[in-house]
Amino acid sequence: MIQVKNKIAKHKSKLKNLSTTLFNSKSLVLSQTTPYEVIAEYKQTRVRYYASPDKQYQEPLVFVAPLAINMAIYDLYPYRSLVKHFQHSGFDVYLMEWGRYNYKDRFLNFMSFIDDAIPHCIDQIRTHSHSDQISLHGWSMAGVFVMLYCALHKPNHVKNLMVLGSPVDSHASGRTGKLFQKANQLIAKNKTLQNKIYSGTVPKHLIHSPGILNSLGFKMIDPVGWIQSQKQLLANLDNPQALYEHATMGNFLNQMIDYPGGINQDMIFNVWLQNPLKNGVITLQDKHIELKNIECSLLVGAGRSDQIVSEDAVKPLIGLTNSKDVTFTLIPGGHLGLMSSQSSANEFWPFMTTWLKQRSSKI
Repeated sequence: MIQVKNKIAKHKSKLKNLSTTLFNSKSLVLSQTTPYEVIAEYKQTRVRYYASPDKQYQEPLVFVAPLAINMAIYDLYPYRSLVKHFQHSGFDVYLMEWGRYNYKDRFLNFMSFIDDAIPHCIDQIRTHSHSDQISLHGWSMAGVFVMLYCALHKPNHVKNLMVLGSPVDSHASGRTGKLFQKANQLIAKNKTLQNKIYSGTVPKHLIHSPGILNSLGFKMIDPVGWIQSQKQLLANLDNPQALYEHATMGNFLNQMIDYPGGINQDMIFNVWLQNPLKNGVITLQDKHIELKNIECSLLVGAGRSDQIVSEDAVKPLIGLTNSKDVTFTLIPGGHLGLMSSQSSANEFWPFMTTWLKQRSSKI
């Protein structure tokens, strides 16, 4: 009789948890609980400041976020937060938060960030931190941002640069890369089409993508992973931590932000289709930007199971700069997991922290 009652109670608990997950999942979200201060605002960008409770290093760590995502990925769980990890490793942490773009922002492009927003925010951060030098971290599209910012401006104040999961030889990125390579070959056969697509004259409203499409696209790129996460939820309805983590990650994936049309022009039609970074160069608004201008210490990382930007797409960066201090490493997880998974936190975060400590100035 006791066993029957326990089974009934457990079944009711699972149904209640499933109901909460389906109809009130926001009550389970754990992300972005670490306190911060906004120290600067520029246009739609805000700079968050996470002060270290035990500062040990002079140079602050600056996270540059990619577009489309919300900032939850940097502070996902109270017990597994990237900003909190570096705070408690002795670094003051800053995070560039881009805000929520919409249709009126469709003309924003790479130069809007690498030649305007990022330089402005870094100036504010250097002033606020009382440190002439900084360390920069960029994941995914933000990795492209920070490498191009450094290549364009050749800033002496960037002491250390971390580029994770960012396409350099985009055509080498598995099936996705092959599709872009084939598409580029087909486009090249029609000079009129080629000129139209690659000249930047495609109307930006036609290639502006709203956040909801970005959320769907992210899931479609890795449908197996998404389906497995749903199965794992159903198998762990009596596990509170599994519920909280599923709701938190789901909230992150469902709250993506618009890609401006100009960004899609530069990222899809230039970086992914034409693949110029494979040769270490890219032209943006008549500016010829060369990766060989990067001379700071460089950490390059790729997700071991990344289905979006593979190791072969990331690794060429190590041979394209003039840095005398280059480290390459593989990171547990896929494109999202390399930033957020428990295995990445256990294995890669300590590696990255040691790398940064060895190249930072003790106070």
